Amino acid sequence: MHILSGTISYQRAASDDELRQILALQQKNLPQSLSLKEREQEGFVTVVHSFELLKQMNAACSHIIAKYQGEVIGYALCMTKDFKLKIPVLIPMFNEIESVISDTSNYVVMGQICIDKHMRGLGIFRGLYEYMSRTLKNEFNLIITEVDIKNTRSSNAHKSVGFRLLTHYESNHQGWELIGLDL
Repeated sequence: MHILSGTISYQRAASDDELRQILALQQKNLPQSLSLKEREQEGFVTVVHSFELLKQMNAACSHIIAKYQGEVIGYALCMTKDFKLKIPVLIPMFNEIESVISDTSNYVVMGQICIDKHMRGLGIFRGLYEYMSRTLKNEFNLIITEVDIKNTRSSNAHKSVGFRLLTHYESNHQGWELIGLDL
């Protein structure tokens, strides 16, 4: 059981320091930083972002962060379709999106979501998506993301907040679920 003194706040990333905190949290949750048991039970993140790319993405559509006592404890990265060619490993995802989504759909990709392992179980995942949905609903009508089919914790968590399956596909010998949340 977690006992917090203070509240968790949700906001858009606005400073280089917040972006650096996102990257530090990302590093702690890459598969190579976790044991097999942690990956299976807690999930993991797949893509590594450079500071420069994260900053470019943030300028196009500010990332959603959760903060506690001034520190970033969770994030949901926002990525517009303009970034299709900037992250080569995500090109197959964007190609799948284009094959299943109509041209008139205005979507944003949630590029990665992560919560500090010491802050899990407090509703931060849901809080990030609620804030993201509320904040972006006037600009976009759909949030799309993909989940590694081996990451069952993430898949179940996304379904619990309303994501629906758009399609399954394989890329780089890996299975993916492409999922969407209507705004």
